[in-house]
Formats: sequence, structure tokens, C-alpha cells
Amino acid sequence: MMRRYTIFAPVLGLVLILSATAVSAHDDETKARGEKLGRVVFKTSCSPEAQKQFERALAMQHSFFFPETVKAFTAIPETDPSCAIAYWGIAISQRPNPLVPPFPAEALKKGLEAIEKGESIGAKTQRERDWLAALKAFYKDYETVDQDTRTKNYEKAMEALVQKYPDDVEAKVFYALALNETFDHKNMDPLLKAIAILEPIDKKYPDHPGVTHYLIHSYDFAPLANRGVPVANKYARIAPAAPHAQHMPSHIYSMVGMWEQSIISNQRAIAVSADYATRAKLDGVLAGVPHGYDFMSYAYLQLGQDAKARALLEPVAAITKTIGPRIAAATAQNAVPARYVLERQDWQAAAQLKPVGTGLPAAEAITHFARAIGAARSGAPAAAQADIDTLKDLRGQLEKANQGYWAGQVEIQVLGAQAWTEQATGNRDEALKLMRAAADLEDSSEKHVAMENRLYPMRELLADMLMAQNQPKAALTEYEASMKNSPMRLRGFYGAAKAADAVGDTKKARDYFDKLARLTRNAESDRPELQEARKRVASQ
Repeated sequence: MMRRYTIFAPVLGLVLILSATAVSAHDDETKARGEKLGRVVFKTSCSPEAQKQFERALAMQHSFFFPETVKAFTAIPETDPSCAIAYWGIAISQRPNPLVPPFPAEALKKGLEAIEKGESIGAKTQRERDWLAALKAFYKDYETVDQDTRTKNYEKAMEALVQKYPDDVEAKVFYALALNETFDHKNMDPLLKAIAILEPIDKKYPDHPGVTHYLIHSYDFAPLANRGVPVANKYARIAPAAPHAQHMPSHIYSMVGMWEQSIISNQRAIAVSADYATRAKLDGVLAGVPHGYDFMSYAYLQLGQDAKARALLEPVAAITKTIGPRIAAATAQNAVPARYVLERQDWQAAAQLKPVGTGLPAAEAITHFARAIGAARSGAPAAAQADIDTLKDLRGQLEKANQGYWAGQVEIQVLGAQAWTEQATGNRDEALKLMRAAADLEDSSEKHVAMENRLYPMRELLADMLMAQNQPKAALTEYEASMKNSPMRLRGFYGAAKAADAVGDTKKARDYFDKLARLTRNAESDRPELQEARKRVASQ
């Protein structure tokens, strides 16, 4: 029987723009049952009290409850100095989110030191010694061996641990997570293998926070996302005390276009984060807060709720210090203002965006891409070129830092920005060539968990360009192709409706206008797209 771990703490007033329903549900649940972390079991050779502490900390770890995880594991040796496996926990908790590397050198140093401390104490069982050794594969030689190599070494070590202890549920769960860590954003085999491991465990232990969490991550890509809806629906209930557990369902909701659910998930996550930050007296906000705002902004804009999206600009801009994965926070801080202007086609405002100044090239590139697109599409291609040059420089910085994935994403942005600059100067053939290259390159890789929602689907931008070049038939094909990876988008429905109209497919045009009208039924925007959709639906 897996144990359930509960933190009883008062819940402070929920903050920001939580809906009354979400607030009421959260308060009622807290008063009735306290704040829970889920059910886990990991038998150790430690004292009974240390055993309880370890499983409580482990439940936190499965929901990436950083930095509380570090605090919880670090407290265990104070209870039982001989509890060597506690140092495995201290080591693994040094990675705020193991799926968002690279990790600071100081964190890697602390991780290795913790493993070595556990080894020096001497675990009382071979199993515990093997757990320490498996994680050491990740931290060993961190100063000279690159991240990817160490991650693969760790994945192999966890595979060996599972083979040696086939009945160890936690070994299987962490092996599945390690498989996710090795995912290269192209080959989905590690994800499918992780799913095959986790799904049977989920049936037996439906309240295990790690199983549910890592299934969501494994499903969190367009070809698999629909399979993730059931686990997304239950994760927040399993671990309501963990901010990340409240947020994670929105990864699936956003991938399948369940915008209202995505908004509610992140409202709850931000509220729980604020409550925790107050109680823990954190010097900053959790990185998940701006990350959650980004999800909310994207969702509001798809629903045509522009005023609510605009209301997020100020709180995001006010964030000066974050705790946790910097890249997740930094991309969000750049993406929220960029999305607001791009989705509304406010090209002049896009051209005037100011870089946030996070110091991370992958994040800064978001703003420069939006500026370049804005300048090109508002008739200032020369101004766009300056931002394209900056993008190329940022790409070079990422290449030198061996951040190949992010360098590739910036290359996509360079191609897209160049395409619209060529379009603005009348080089239509070259523009299409570049835009198609950007779309194809984006489709050849998957998105990153730190930037869950593509800033603007390149294939949809290709369709927009085809429409601008009076090629509606080709544009319709591209709009519909884009919908497979980026469903339920306001601009996608509108573009497809207009393209279908232009080729004389009145039924398809009517269907897309109807979908757009239903998607934006609660809109609070005067966007021309919405006005046109309402008129078309009313006239049918």
C-alpha cells in the first residue's frame, strides 16, 4: 500500500485573477483534506521517523517541488545520521526540473558531494548502495563530461537498476523519467518506452505523483497528447500542495486546445506558488509563475479574451528574481508580451517590443524574432534586418555553448524573419522558399517543456504568406497541416476559413467560421476576425 503524505498548512488568500469557481474549489478541498502530495513507498534501512521523512520528500520530488525538496531531504540526516539514502535525495533534488538543463555548476557540485557523502556513510543495504551509484553516473566528472553524455550514462544506470530489482516500483518510475531526460526532441522512442513502463504502474498505483507526472511529460507532444488527457485530469487532485502539479495538466490541455482548462490549471498553480513563497519566505518567485502566465496568455488569446491577456503584461514585467529553471522563466518573460502583439497582428507594436534582458540567448531571441516580423509586416524591412542580425548572433552564442536544440530554434526564427523581410521587399519566391524551410525545420523537431507553446506556428505563418501571395488553395493545405500540431488556434481557424472562401469551398469556410465563433463565444475583443466570424455565422 502506498503511503499518502500531507502537509497541513493554512492557505492564504488566493491571488491575482483566479476565477471564483477555482478559488472556492481550492479552499473547500484544503479545508476538508489538507494539502496533499500523493502516495509513494520506498523502503529504506533508516529509522522509522526518517523513513516517513524520506517518503514525504520523495513525494515532493516527484512533483519537482523545488526548493522545498532540498530542504526536506536535507532534514533527514538530522533525524538519522546513518540514513545514507537521504543523500541520494539531497543529490537528486539539486536539479529543480531534470527536464530543463543545463544545471548550474554549483548544483552539480552539491549533487556529487551528496552522493559521495552517502557512500562514505555506508548504506546498510546493497539496494541503497546501488541507488546511490546509479545517480552518481549523472554527477560523476561533471566538470569534464558533457550534459548529454552524463544523462545517457544515468539512463543506462537506471535501466540496470530496474533489471537488478525488477519489483522496485520507484526504480521503474525514475527510469521512465531518465528516458524522458534523454529525449532529443526528434526520436520519440524514449517517450514510448517510458509510457510502456508507466501505464501499468498507473493502473496499480493511480495516486502515485511521479507516475502521473511523468506520463504527462511522456504524452506531451502532438502525436501523443490526446492520450494524456485522463492523467492530466487527475494530477492536480493527487498533489494539490505542489505548485508544479497544479500546472502540469496544462501541458496536455494546451497541446490539445483545451484552453479554459489550461487557464484554470495555471491560476491554481500561481495561487499555490504564491502561498508557498509566503510561507517559505522565498526571496523571489518560483520560475513556474512566469511560465504559468505564458500558458494563460496563450490560452486567453486563442479565446479572444484579449483584455485578460493584456492584464498579464504588468505582473510578468514586474518579476525580477525567479527561483528554479531560469530558461523556463526567461522564455516566458519574453514570450508573454510577444504573444500579445503577434496573435493580434499588431505589427507596429511588435516592432517596438523591448528585450527583457534575461541574459539567456534562447529567451532574448523571442523578442528579436517578434520585432523582426513586426517591422517586416509593417513596412520597415530595413529595421527588421537589424533584429535578424541579432538573432544570428544569438544563434552563434548558443552554438558555442553547445545548446544545439536552442540554436536550432533560433535558426528557425532567422529563416522566418528573413522570409517576411523578403516578402516586404517584393522577393516573393525567395520569401516562400525561406518560409517553407522554417516550417519544415520546425516540424522536424518537437517543442521544449520550457517553451511549451510555439511562439507562432511557422507552418501557419507559411499559410499566411501564401494568402498574401494570392495562393489560397496552397494556403488552405498549410493551415490544415498546421492544425495537426497546433490545434484550436484562433488565427488558424480564421486563416483556413478565408482560404476556403477564396477557393470557393463554402462548406469548409462555413465550418471553420463556425469553429472560430464557438471557440471565441466568450471573447471580449473587437478583432476583425471575430467580427467577421460572427457575421458569417449569423447569416447562415
